[in-house]
Amino acid sequence: MTTAFCAVCVSAIVGLQQPHLRRLKGESMPTSVMLTEDETAEKLRLNLLQRLPTFGFKNVVADWTFLTFLQYFGDDLARAQKGYRLTPDYFEVIISQDPYFIDFYLFLSGSATLYAGMPDRSIALMEKGLNILQPDSPPDSFFVWRYKGVEELLFLADSQAAQHSFESAADWASQSSHPQGPELAEASRQTAQFLARNPRSKKAQINAWQSILANAFDDPTRQLAISRIEALGGRVILQANGEMTIQYPSED
Repeated sequence: MTTAFCAVCVSAIVGLQQPHLRRLKGESMPTSVMLTEDETAEKLRLNLLQRLPTFGFKNVVADWTFLTFLQYFGDDLARAQKGYRLTPDYFEVIISQDPYFIDFYLFLSGSATLYAGMPDRSIALMEKGLNILQPDSPPDSFFVWRYKGVEELLFLADSQAAQHSFESAADWASQSSHPQGPELAEASRQTAQFLARNPRSKKAQINAWQSILANAFDDPTRQLAISRIEALGGRVILQANGEMTIQYPSED
């Protein structure tokens, strides 16, 4: 995910939170009943969006839904009470309308799995997009296979499915014109080989957590990834240039 896109998303989260914060300053704290009613109405709206015709404005619908998701995700007070269970519903709309914008899948993976605890739905939505994507259309489409493999390995403990996903990521990356294609083709192939030799490979799991660490969009996710890497016997080393490298355990 590009730095520019991260900056836009962070700015959007902050900006979209401002009306909510102003409302809280001027009104009483929303009750659990109010939040439940809001969530029910929002779920109905998202279900309706999945069925309504877009009249050629699919990308607009996807982008607008993503912005409303950022508002939903960034409402810490409401999420503390009601959780993140609507997250996959937002991405049902988003991926259906614009499966080609790969950064959507990163937010899907991070939010639906790590926050909502729904890796099954996250993976199903990735599969839906992968049925449309091609190895070089868009050039970064191989990332979706990597996100899928990470979830299958770490959250479903399905090493066979993860191996297939990383092999597919390597295949697509090798066909891609993306500048990171060769590098990530090799990294994906290596992870698949770790799993082929040892389905419970610590090195494969560390590689998966490293992927989450590299793409994390908040500090709690970064800290979770670092703690899991260390629990597997690895070390996260911060270089002088600010980059992080991983030291693997001697035994797999």
